[in-house]
Amino acid sequence: MTYSPEVRERLERDAKEIIGRYPKTRSALLPLLHLVQSEDGYVSDDGQEFCAEMLGISKAEVTGVATFYTMYKRKPAGDYHVGVCINALCAVMGGDEIWEQLSEHVGVGHDEATPDGKISLERLECNAACDFAPVMMVNWEFFDNQTPESAKQLVDDLRDGKDVRPTRGPKRLCTFKEASRVLAGLPDDLAGDGPSAAGPSLEGLKVAKAKGWKAPEA
Repeated sequence: MTYSPEVRERLERDAKEIIGRYPKTRSALLPLLHLVQSEDGYVSDDGQEFCAEMLGISKAEVTGVATFYTMYKRKPAGDYHVGVCINALCAVMGGDEIWEQLSEHVGVGHDEATPDGKISLERLECNAACDFAPVMMVNWEFFDNQTPESAKQLVDDLRDGKDVRPTRGPKRLCTFKEASRVLAGLPDDLAGDGPSAAGPSLEGLKVAKAKGWKAPEA
């Protein structure tokens, strides 16, 4: 693919805003990779060339970074990128079974997308939400306390265009491209929408308050 003049102009405008936040230009590479991913749905060859040109570095340097981090996709992700945690706690709580059944139900495997481009799946090593295990994420928003049945229903609802809301966080579920734009540093003003912590995550705080515990003075 080759960016049209209109897309190129928009990407350059956003890229210059992002680059201007860093004292050293090349430090903006990570957010720029998210920016081109927000356009293409993955880090395309044209996207890598764009990043290299904007930052004055070689394409090889861009490729080395883009292929190191798993959040940068090497082929198009679905509109809804579904991550199933299969790390220790989620696995023993049912994460492995969720993965097996969901992969079979959807018909794709790790880092693969459905032919209609709506759903892609990923085996995640940790969602940092063990107190809600087993946990899934859709475009990096939490779906807690899942079962194989709820996971399959969730994906079916996404494919049918139904209103699906994360367990915690914003009331609206964005697309993968929209999430990538936020990760590029261009906010959608939903960061403070909805609770980020709830239930088991707050138990320790409740105990500390009941016992009058406080953090050490600085």
